[in-house]
Amino acid sequence: MSQRFSICNELLSNTDINRSFEIVSELGYRGIEIAPFTISDDVRKISRKDREALRGLAASNGLEIVGIHWVLVSPAGLHLTHSDASTRERTKNYMADLIAFTADIGGHVIVLGSPKQRSISKNVRKEDAWVFAKQILRYCCEEAERLDVLLCLEPLSRSLTNFINTAEEAMRMIEDVGLPNMRMTLDVYSMSDEEKSMHEIITRSAPFLAHFHANDTNGKAPGMGNADYDSIARALKDIDYKGFVSVEIFDRPRDPIETASESIRNLRTYFWGGSR
Repeated sequence: MSQRFSICNELLSNTDINRSFEIVSELGYRGIEIAPFTISDDVRKISRKDREALRGLAASNGLEIVGIHWVLVSPAGLHLTHSDASTRERTKNYMADLIAFTADIGGHVIVLGSPKQRSISKNVRKEDAWVFAKQILRYCCEEAERLDVLLCLEPLSRSLTNFINTAEEAMRMIEDVGLPNMRMTLDVYSMSDEEKSMHEIITRSAPFLAHFHANDTNGKAPGMGNADYDSIARALKDIDYKGFVSVEIFDRPRDPIETASESIRNLRTYFWGGSR
């Protein structure tokens, strides 16, 4: 299985950005996933020149910018299911800016996680939250389609959010939006919160799956928890998954570079049988 591995850049966010790209390439990753808040609190502040430089930095290190994640962390005040229409309008418009940013840096995937910025408030009914989110996502999909960008909804653990916690819920939203570039990201940590096996979740999600986050049941690096990665790798192979497997770690390690190195060593073992 010729699986490609990428890594989320916030793990190395305390390292100079030029050096961080070099490290990712030297370790053997083929892609890098950008959390916009590690570059600016507002992507609208990132100039065309800086966007081109970021794209060039990836290319010079033999890396593909896979896309972006943690997209609504900043600026403050963004929310996908908020009761206030002006807040949702701001969120919709900023997501359009994120789509343009992703295309400008050469990315194709926007991971829609951002748990706090989608959680349902006590004054919002669940059915209304669903409609609010669907309206924003449908608009954004129409914007993204012309720029060849996929919006990938990520079901998240109940410990993180109260909105779209299972792959089944994510698939229902994708079907409700009804546009071809509305897809799904699966995350190992969040899948461990479901009652189904990860192999079953992955297999069932196959028609919608476009991105995959590798971590473990404890939020640490892949291989540092109880996830059955042999089963995960087998399921992704069974569905002929073509996207990146991207390392995203929630637990901040003491030695980020060693953790990034151990992550790709483990993934090679699971997916390649230990070969390079």
